[in-house]
Amino acid sequence: MTGPGSVAPDPASAIEELRARIAYHNERYFVLDAPEIPDAEYDALLRSLRALEAEHPELVSPGTPTGVVGARPSGQFAPVVHRVPMMSLDNAFTPAELGSWADRLAKLVSGDTAFECELKIDGLAVSLTYERGRLVRAATRGDGRIGEDVTANVATIAAIPGRLAAMVGEPPELIEVRGEVFMPVSAFAELNERQRELGGRPFVNPRNSAAGSLRQKDPSVTAGRALSFWAYQVGELVPSARSHAAKASGGDVEPVDSAATQEETLAWLERAGLPVNPERRVVTGLDQVLAFCRQAEQRRHQLDYDIDGVVIKVDDFALQRRLGSTSRAPRWAMAYKFPPEERTTLLHDIQVSIGRTGKATPFAVLEPVFVGGSTVSLATLHNEDQVRLKDVRPGDTVVVRKAGDVIPEVVGPVVPHSSGPRRRRRWRFPTRCPSCSAPLLRLPGESDTFCTNLDCPVQRVQRIAHFASRPAMDIEGLGEQRVALFVERGLLLDVADLFAFTAETFTGLAGFQSRSIDNLLGAIDSARHRPLHRLLTGLGIRHLGEVGSRALASALGDLEAIMAADEERLASIEGVGPVIGSSVTRWFASEVNRSVIDRLVSAGLDTVEAGHDADGPGGSVAPTLAGMSVVVSGTLQGYTREEAEAAVTSRGGRSPGSVSRRTDALVVGDAPGASKVQKAEELEVPIIDEAAFVALLATGTLPGRPVGTRPTVHRSGHAGR
Repeated sequence: MTGPGSVAPDPASAIEELRARIAYHNERYFVLDAPEIPDAEYDALLRSLRALEAEHPELVSPGTPTGVVGARPSGQFAPVVHRVPMMSLDNAFTPAELGSWADRLAKLVSGDTAFECELKIDGLAVSLTYERGRLVRAATRGDGRIGEDVTANVATIAAIPGRLAAMVGEPPELIEVRGEVFMPVSAFAELNERQRELGGRPFVNPRNSAAGSLRQKDPSVTAGRALSFWAYQVGELVPSARSHAAKASGGDVEPVDSAATQEETLAWLERAGLPVNPERRVVTGLDQVLAFCRQAEQRRHQLDYDIDGVVIKVDDFALQRRLGSTSRAPRWAMAYKFPPEERTTLLHDIQVSIGRTGKATPFAVLEPVFVGGSTVSLATLHNEDQVRLKDVRPGDTVVVRKAGDVIPEVVGPVVPHSSGPRRRRRWRFPTRCPSCSAPLLRLPGESDTFCTNLDCPVQRVQRIAHFASRPAMDIEGLGEQRVALFVERGLLLDVADLFAFTAETFTGLAGFQSRSIDNLLGAIDSARHRPLHRLLTGLGIRHLGEVGSRALASALGDLEAIMAADEERLASIEGVGPVIGSSVTRWFASEVNRSVIDRLVSAGLDTVEAGHDADGPGGSVAPTLAGMSVVVSGTLQGYTREEAEAAVTSRGGRSPGSVSRRTDALVVGDAPGASKVQKAEELEVPIIDEAAFVALLATGTLPGRPVGTRPTVHRSGHAGR
């Protein structure tokens, strides 16, 4: 089989090669649960084949991958015939492609069309058959016509009821519920943590883990994997005669076969006790569909399950029947797929970087690849153990993942076939620091390796750059490159040297004009008045991050009290604990660190937490927002974003990054996020300005509303929401 860039030139050969490659990857994905390429690359192969077949219809043959769903069952489980085929969906990858689909529908349907927008869960499609309300069979999709019987394994999934709820009245004689089995992101993280503890190779992603867990021969293995389920459709349905008789006689229970829309069906499934994803909406027109897609993409990493797009369905069942289906997919539905977050590329080399604490982190040097919205050429490999467990080697083709704005990482290698070229030797962790040549030491019982030289130039640059970063002292204009220049010239040995800078410091330095010098000196001067918790963050104490720094500053109030506290006192503070407490105690016990602190104090830095009330509970401000959720969006005049969120959390509240039904208020400043405002308006969440926010912090009450109350939300077309 040739590589991705070696498709044969004549159409017949190109089509045959593409079919062979797609069939191979179908087997890896649907049968073996061990895909070798990301979804985006598989989709590209399928689209290439579809385009060639459209150009050369005389070469289309029965069984082509463009006309079938999934792959044949493995034979590991008993076969199950789907009396109503489990079809696939056509895909749109751009708003223009989605618009073309909407235009095709408009030619067939007059008037405005209502669409049900649902999240596309990245899991394993299954079919659940209930007879007279009791679960009797569960099957995978397989090739769409024949799946695998996984009833015993599905019975271990707590989210799937063994019986339908009584509140739906007389259940249907038979109802086939379709949905997606998935592994929550949190459960996936716990599973991989167990794998690491056992010395096993980590799982690649939640989707593969869910598929592999469901298709275990031993149901007890499935039971230990914390799988879950979302229902999204009804397949085969045999109504109950008695339920219709009860309805005809004036009963108030609507049978499922009376549902005229997708939304009504989903509402019935919810009442029946089946989990249905609440992140859905009935909309009208392409603009509203695209708005839902944009919001879903923005929020995808706030969910505890993976999604790779949005499924858009014509809501009205009568219209669905009119539109019909192709041999592979319904015409009334479309999957809008997000840009890929996993791609494959060549691993050129593995190198090691040194951080501010001396931690030596291996990273991959990659052939540049576009993934997750940007071009990636470097990706983290975390530590020595991860390189060993993932078994990645220079020269490998590897899978690269970038989820949202996080640092890209190498997931693992695409292991070549036995007939392919031999891999290089395993990579070995270096024994010397690449910056200063000091020994690299791995601490007993830890997975991390450290440079032992505190005077290592790279460590010094990283420590000072961290001190100046936005979450810490926020010294604008002092990035890593400038810090490296100052360290190289001998102008900076530690963070306290910054506050001795004058205009004369920059004499002879290229690139510094009077305006840039004034701006930087002004930013350094402003940093003297940052809150204590940001100074603590900036010191770079191991294990102490932003949350722990806020907890320390809130509980003890000033730097002197923190330095005087013993390890037991620090560990007793909520949000700190023994690990951070021990690390903080050791850091302040160092004479070198104490000297830096003395010089910072002499330079006039604030060492008291703003708003601290020594007489308040635990030495912190009063918990006026206990139990409340306040979201901040836009630029406020009196607070940075971090300070506004800290003001909420220090008063016992929460300040998440998104608006939901649990949100008590949305605080808006200049240029707030449009999606947050729109969501707040839809949910009737109070939207307040900065003045009302200040009053809320002081009193815990919203204008005209007692603490903790929320408006009642009414939505058309969302029964049971």
